[in-house]
Amino acid sequence: MADGYTHILLAVDFSPATEPTARRALDLARLYGARLSLVHVVEYLPVAMDSELMLPPMAGVEEQLMENARRQLAKLAERLGIADAPRHVELGSTKLEILRLSEAERVDLIVVGSHGRHGLARMLGSTASAVLHGAHCDVLAVRAAV
Repeated sequence: MADGYTHILLAVDFSPATEPTARRALDLARLYGARLSLVHVVEYLPVAMDSELMLPPMAGVEEQLMENARRQLAKLAERLGIADAPRHVELGSTKLEILRLSEAERVDLIVVGSHGRHGLARMLGSTASAVLHGAHCDVLAVRAAV
């Protein structure tokens, strides 16, 4: 990228990889004078309608998860000294929501943590790998030493 980055999206999952990944994104934002936005995706809760065992209604559970994620994202932003940075909490597929938001917000770098288990996912992490292959912009997978 000739002129550097202008808008960086930090995707976090609140795992132990979050802090080092966030620090790397913050360093890059400062280096390039770029805006830094944060995102966390709450995955849809699966409800099997065809099973004999009926699960109790999930009403309110996703909303509680979303509110908890908003609080955690606010705390992370505060720890990083960027409490005023845009924060997004989305509901859906992690990969799809990160990609959708990155395009909607005209991001030119996505920063994700990497802590996968096997195959290409072992090298990058399944979310990092999925984002890398679907992104319209650069992706930095920060290796977690956890």
